[in-house]
Amino acid sequence: MSNRSSITNALVEKLKQINGESPYTVNLFNNVYAQHVFWTETNDFPSIYVVPGTETREYLPANFKWGYLNVSLKVYVKGETPIQNLEDLLQDIEIIIDANRILTYDTNKETTEILINSIVTDEGLLTPYGIGEISLTVRYQVLYAVNASKKYSYTIQTIV
Repeated sequence: MSNRSSITNALVEKLKQINGESPYTVNLFNNVYAQHVFWTETNDFPSIYVVPGTETREYLPANFKWGYLNVSLKVYVKGETPIQNLEDLLQDIEIIIDANRILTYDTNKETTEILINSIVTDEGLLTPYGIGEISLTVRYQVLYAVNASKKYSYTIQTIV
């Protein structure tokens, strides 16, 4: 599995901890998914959809590489007070992100940090629905396994 998928899946599992019990105010009922779905296609509220976006690299000496993965959290709620419902859920998500800035994924790999770049809401325009988006940047070290057993031999032929 790729780092992108592994990080996304690890975030999904952490977000599923939002169950309405202290310190959380919202119960997600495990409605957290590693896919993109528009709010018009959502049947269960509240819901969070975790979507990996663009990824960049920073190359440093000694073959050291940072990966910066942009992740978008699409947050959907529905109710009589969607603005408050959305604000409560966004606050719960922020608690999860802050508590898991170093996130273990793919058995023994860890992110170095997870930062919230922006939080955007529909500001009540879609009442009784509430739609929000949290933009994250996940930094992790890019590691590639090198197969040392492969050996290449070259034959030079001289044509006379």
